[in-house]
Amino acid sequence: MIYLDNAATSWPKPDCVHEAMLRYMRDVGANPGRSGHRLANEAERIRLDAREALAELFGATNPMRVIFTHNATTALNLVIRGLLPPGAHAVTTGMEHNAVMRPLRALEQQGVSLSVVPCRPDGTLEPEALGEHIRPATRLIVANQASNVCGTVLPIREMGAVARQHGIPFLVDVAQTGGCRPIDVRVDSIDLLAFSGHKGLLGPTGTGGLAIHDDFDIDLLPPLVCGGTGSQSEHEQQPDFLPDKYEGGTPNIVGIAGLAAGVRYVLDRGVDRISEHERALTQRLIDGLSSIAGLRLVGTRDASRQTAVVSFAIDGQSVGEIARVLDERFGIMCRPGLHCAPRAHRTLGTLPEGTIRLSPGPFSTEHEIDQAVEAVARLAGAG
Repeated sequence: MIYLDNAATSWPKPDCVHEAMLRYMRDVGANPGRSGHRLANEAERIRLDAREALAELFGATNPMRVIFTHNATTALNLVIRGLLPPGAHAVTTGMEHNAVMRPLRALEQQGVSLSVVPCRPDGTLEPEALGEHIRPATRLIVANQASNVCGTVLPIREMGAVARQHGIPFLVDVAQTGGCRPIDVRVDSIDLLAFSGHKGLLGPTGTGGLAIHDDFDIDLLPPLVCGGTGSQSEHEQQPDFLPDKYEGGTPNIVGIAGLAAGVRYVLDRGVDRISEHERALTQRLIDGLSSIAGLRLVGTRDASRQTAVVSFAIDGQSVGEIARVLDERFGIMCRPGLHCAPRAHRTLGTLPEGTIRLSPGPFSTEHEIDQAVEAVARLAGAG
């Protein structure tokens, strides 16, 4: 079996992730932030270790400003819904996932206005274009760092500078880049960074969160969920300090234990080394697919300008059927369709059917890439 669906969920996970989750379930099992006995204290230590690892990865100075949610989508909803009251205006890009577009469209029904900055047909964007869409009512700029459809990387640092120039909070979705590209919330002028735990961070599903820049005023952002935190239990109001303000309810601590191990693995192996490994595989995949007659690649076709995500279509063939045959005949796991990102596919010109997406990961090999190219060539020839 050849797994090339890491843009959806990374697999396999490092052994340390399995071991950390098993250790928590077998030897700890308690709820962090509650009780006060030794097992609860150990659970809190595990959660703090995860915060510290993520802060190190993302260049955050205060681990307490790293909060946990169920996934990147919840983190994005927390910010988007919290910062955009009726009458406010938001700016986003033409390459966004529905985790951004759907909450924005829902808020349009409540009086929020939206500008979508057009991107080029390869998914690239000029950061100066943001300024043309900013209004006096603009309260948020939100963008992904890289497309989940074609891997195109946006100029986040330059976009952050534009946001800072206008004094507008900048929310970045790093679901596709966390763990496989260098990210620094301070250098990149990122106010709010939404991350997914189960992709490049190599953790389990059901994990994610938000890293909050030191300069961002949390009084501007109400919690999405209120509930028990184990702190200030004498009050019926949600605590107003971090991280408790945004972490009501029992956390997915077994998942956080696995996430901490995954992030520590990434830090030990090195983001730059992982990035270089994936870049080499991506270029090998692009070069191989480019030579196939009747196949159309989308995006930049340049591994230095994208993540390890390669999308294509074959003339006259259904993307769903191609993916099915790749699985059943060749043992290659991939994802066809619109990838929950119709706005990006509109930009790329691949609506309504979408593309076949191949996404190598940190454990993919050159041999697997060559086998995938050969299988796609055979299918293209059969068409």
